[in-house]
Formats: sequence, structure tokens, C-alpha cells
Amino acid sequence: MNIDPARQDELREIAARVLREYGFLPEFSPQAKRQAAEATAPGGATPDVRDLRKLLWCSIDNDDSRDLDQLSVAEPVSGGAVRVLVAIADVDCLVTLGSPADDHAAHNTTSIYTAAGIYPMLPERLSTHLTSLNENEERLAVVVDMTVSEEGSLARSGLYRARVFNHAKLAYGSVAAWLEGQSAPPPRLAAVPGLDAQLRLQDQAAQLLRQRRYERGALSLETRQPRAVFSNGVLSDLRDEQKNRAQELIEDLMIAANQVSARYLTEKGFASVRRALAAPARWDRIVALAAQRGERLPAAPDSAALDAFLRRQRAADPNGFGELSLSVVKLIGAGEYVLEVPGDSAVGHFGLAAQDYTHSTAPNRRFVDLVTQRLLKAALTGASSPYSEEQLRALAAHCSEQEKDASKVERQINKSAAALLLASRIGERFDAVVTGASAKGTWVRIGRPAAEGKLVRGFEGLDVGDRVRVRLMDVDAARGFLDFALQ
Repeated sequence: MNIDPARQDELREIAARVLREYGFLPEFSPQAKRQAAEATAPGGATPDVRDLRKLLWCSIDNDDSRDLDQLSVAEPVSGGAVRVLVAIADVDCLVTLGSPADDHAAHNTTSIYTAAGIYPMLPERLSTHLTSLNENEERLAVVVDMTVSEEGSLARSGLYRARVFNHAKLAYGSVAAWLEGQSAPPPRLAAVPGLDAQLRLQDQAAQLLRQRRYERGALSLETRQPRAVFSNGVLSDLRDEQKNRAQELIEDLMIAANQVSARYLTEKGFASVRRALAAPARWDRIVALAAQRGERLPAAPDSAALDAFLRRQRAADPNGFGELSLSVVKLIGAGEYVLEVPGDSAVGHFGLAAQDYTHSTAPNRRFVDLVTQRLLKAALTGASSPYSEEQLRALAAHCSEQEKDASKVERQINKSAAALLLASRIGERFDAVVTGASAKGTWVRIGRPAAEGKLVRGFEGLDVGDRVRVRLMDVDAARGFLDFALQ
């Protein structure tokens, strides 16, 4: 089930067209390209930059990731606590406010990952070279320093700038298999003495943080993202990527680092951009899904009750939990960026059961994170904010809209890829789950290839979370359409 090279070129043409239709810039301006070409690595240490190169920093990311935003390291402290340091790439040192590369990033606001390829937020010479925390390279970083208590709370935290060195570029899959005792340590991990022990310490801290979040009511959802699979450079499949233990480790540390960053800005009196997720508007449908499974949820949104229900369902039906989780994710809805002014009431994040939360840990890939980094660096030096409250409010709204549109672009291009993969399978039947139901139409998602399409016949009475059997009726790669009928 491969797309031939000619169709792969067609997919790239579709991607460029779709990006432009949604107002994104698929190419960098000559000025941004020149900025990247002329950039050089920042100079040596200064009094406000600590030298932490000897610590056993490592990165854990996808096998093919080249824009590395974070490193982490840990050490034990007294009382069963763990000190964790998260180093975040100092992108601002080369992508300065108002520069051509910054203008491009401010317009697109995010890197866009599609089956046709990656459309980076920053020129690759910056994002995958000079500002990426690459293996065996010295880099500047903003460090979040946290002590995780034995109960999973943050006993202390701080931020500062530092020079760091990535001793090992590791991948999620092999690290997860090693942590779970399914394989030997990856070669790069084994090559660095002591790295295995402190990675296990990071995992210990991550699990403590996660358990504390769940106690507060955070949701233990199983999220799956379709990932393009290539064989000899040719797209061969779209597969759901299920989160593993190493991904959870990094996610837990980044959530904590984002919370520390948000609180630090508040303590310094800085307005900032927060990541918010309000209580779900379609809570009634979540209640109905629980009732279908013999469970009862309260009439008003309650994250702790929802998480308890999800945990019971995962234990009772692990194979079907992915579909239930996807349905709940769809019904909860997407988060958004909002202006947070110290002293105002925070919207908070329903899924994380957190009041103080920002995005700060991926400045190579998300513009909000670069904005937050500039705020943090200003706060660290006692300088005034580089952005006014009105500028931050406008940035939050723009980044929210661009994020929604980027998701639409990714879905449409992935649908175009799925249409090319499924072109020879018209008439085949698939198991599916309803992922959307409104006046605009009813959508279903199949598992292999991982793809979503419109139910054009037999959709009456269906709602999000219903399991159905469908037949593929037609595909249109150019428009990213997959049409299904109920069977």
C-alpha cells in the first residue's frame, strides 16, 4: 500500500496549496533565509550564564526529530526527593524580536507536521542546527530547576540561563522499551557512564508528578496521533502513534516546567500568554457515554470524576479504551491561548487540573513558547516586558486561530494522503468510531490507515463515540475527501 513517487509529488503540491488557502506561508522570505545563512553560534559564557555542560544532559524525542527543544537531567536529594533540571533551547538569542525569521514565526506561529513533509516555523539552519540542542554540541538554554518531593509536589523551583551540552540524543521507542525491561539500553545511552541511573531517576520524578496531577483531577487520556510511515522515501501508511513510557516521562517534566514558568512570570508581575482549556460544553454527551457503559457521572463538569471513570474503563476494556478516549478528547474540545494578567482570575486547564499553565518548552516549534521565553529572560534580568498587554492579547488570539487552522491543514493533508493510499480500496468495509456529529455533517475515523472521513449515508441518530461499520464510497485526494456509508 504505497504511494508512488509521482503521487508523492502530487501530495506535496496539495500541501502547498492547502497551506496558502489557510493563510500560511509555505516558504521563508529571502530576508529570513539570509538571516539564517548569516547566523553564527552565540559567544562564550557571561556572568549571568551558568556553565552546566558537565551535567549528564540528554534529549529524548522522535527518532527523526532534528529540532531539539529540551534536555533534561536529574539527581537525588534528601528525603526521597528528586531534583530535575529541564534545559530549553535559547532560540531568542538568534531569533530576535522583529527580525525576518521572527516575523515569519509570528505569522505561521507553529511548525506544521504533515504526511507531505514538515513545514518548520523557523529556517532549518536555525531550528535544526544553531538553536537545536543537538548531540555533542554546546548550546545556550533557559533552565527550569525543580525539586520534586516524595509526594510529587514541587518543593522548590527556579529559573536561570546556562550553557549546556547534549551527551546523548535518544529516541522514545528504544528508551521506553528499556525502561519497561523489554530490551537492553540503547547504544547511545549505554555509551555514557551514569546516564542509565539518572534517566531512571527522571522516570521516577515523572511518575511522582503524574500521580500528583491525577490526584488533583487531571485526565488520564490515551491520545493517538496519525504518523506518516515512509518506505524508501515513499509514503506507505498512516499509523496511530500511541504514547509510550518515555513520551510520558518527557510530557510530565514539560508540564511541570510550564507550570513553573507560568508561576515565575506571575511572581515577577509579568502579564503572559497562558494555555487554557475550559470545562467541556458537551459534558452531557460525556455523561451519556458513561451511562452506555453502566457508569454515572455528575451533571456538572467534574475532571476528577471523569478521570476515575476513564481509569475504570481502561482497566475493564483496554482494547476499546482508545476509541473512548478519542471520543472524550473530541468532546472536551481544543485548548486556546489567553492573556493572563497578575491578579486576574485564571481560566485554568480542565484536562490538567491546573490553574497556572503556559507553553514554554518548544520555542523552535511554537511561537507562544518563543514569546514566553522572551518574557522569562526579561524577568530574569529585571528588565521590562518586551510586549505590552495588548500585544500579548493579540498574540494569544492569533496563535489560537493559527493553531486551529494548522490542525485543519494537517488533517486535510493527511486525508489527501489517506485518499491516495485508499484509492484502490473503494467498496471495502472498515470498523470506525464517530468523531464528529453536527449540522455540518457526521465524521468517522478508521484505524488502518489512521484516517477520518465524512459519513455521507446512514448518519441519522449517530453521535460522537458510537462504534459503526462503514463502507468506503469514494475518495478525492485533491480536496482531501473520504466518503463513507453506514453498513
